[in-house]
Amino acid sequence: MRGVRGWSFFAVVLLASCAREVADTQIETEEDRRIFAGAEERIEKYRKGDMTLELVDAEGRALEAGVKVVIEQVRHEFLFGSTIFALGEWETAEENQRYEELFSGLLNYATLPFYWWRYEVERGAPRYEQTEEYVRWCKANNITCKGHPLASNGTDSDWFTDQTPIVDLQVAAVADRVRRFKGDIHIWDVVNEMAGYDIPRQWKAAPRFTAAIEEIGVGEFVRRCFAAAREADPEATLIINDYILDARYEDVIEALIDEDGEAMFDAIGMQSHQHGRAYSAAKTWEMCQRFSRFGKPLHFTETTFVSGKLAWPPDMAGKEWPSTPEGEKRQAEYAARFYTLVFSHPQVEAITWWAFSAGRHNARALLNPDATGKPAYYELKRLIKEKWWTKTEATVGEGGKVQFRGFFGDYKVVATVGGEKLSGTFKLGKKEVRSATVRLERRVYAD
Repeated sequence: MRGVRGWSFFAVVLLASCAREVADTQIETEEDRRIFAGAEERIEKYRKGDMTLELVDAEGRALEAGVKVVIEQVRHEFLFGSTIFALGEWETAEENQRYEELFSGLLNYATLPFYWWRYEVERGAPRYEQTEEYVRWCKANNITCKGHPLASNGTDSDWFTDQTPIVDLQVAAVADRVRRFKGDIHIWDVVNEMAGYDIPRQWKAAPRFTAAIEEIGVGEFVRRCFAAAREADPEATLIINDYILDARYEDVIEALIDEDGEAMFDAIGMQSHQHGRAYSAAKTWEMCQRFSRFGKPLHFTETTFVSGKLAWPPDMAGKEWPSTPEGEKRQAEYAARFYTLVFSHPQVEAITWWAFSAGRHNARALLNPDATGKPAYYELKRLIKEKWWTKTEATVGEGGKVQFRGFFGDYKVVATVGGEKLSGTFKLGKKEVRSATVRLERRVYAD
């Protein structure tokens, strides 16, 4: 059992069978302190860059030296996300409005549901309309969409029979979803939780699907799914995702890499549900380093901390438990520490909080049952939209030149010339050229 090294056999059995509340203790080693102490320096190094702007007016003439400008970030390049499953599902208009404002006020990345057994309850009748609603809202709020998951044996569909060609239909469904939303959804968790596809829980929940994967082999199954997704949208970002982060997952990843070292995936997804004790800094860093060896970006696809009591096994915690003041304080502290550490790792490009809101009593969510934010929401907002956010003033030099250093993302620059406000936009990207000519024109941008 994971996380119980050094405990007596009796203690392991007791915890596994009773799921008792655990003590909220964190053993911080010197290694933990060393890793976390370097986070701010790494963030400065890996998440920010120097930028030179040449500001010109609508006719292409350089702004005069001495003009004051305001440079402000409007979006992160790094993807900070959550699930958006509850969009439009609240009881009142006020709650729906609060939900939308809190989501768009913090995040630039949304996970949309594509669980096959829910998405296609009736064979041949996928729920496209709901997805289209999600996409419309995300586009209107400049939020990047991700589909999750295209393929998973989480549950057998009710219409499965012993004669159903499950693998063929699943592969066809992968291609259908990606092709249908090409241009709207560019990022996909293609295959989910295959490292433990054959554990007893899966045989119980999805006996037919699990047997079908067993018959052709998990390697062949994941390759077929990724090949279908790639053919449907060659430009999409395709992710392999799992909660089992040991050698079994590495084996699944290896199955997607050919003899020439070419990978069928574009990023590696790592779930990080911390319903019991939070990961130590050393454990988090070791996970990032271990999966960095594949040379692909890392996405923390499912991250949670609970705002209620803690328990073991961790997957039993927080499902129906109410929040407590002590738990909410701890959730906020753990979230801030984890996000800071993950944001400081150069290979990580995204982190998704799992369950922005969920149920009337769910300690894993960032929102309360009345669609108001928990302390963890506001602690993350302090980091994402304040501490890791650039807004600065500068003075134009000769030739309309301005230099500054900021976090990677999208920006606007505003200058007042002759009593008029002129503005323009540009990108400061991790992989982009660090200079740009920005044409300033009469525009209106929302604050």
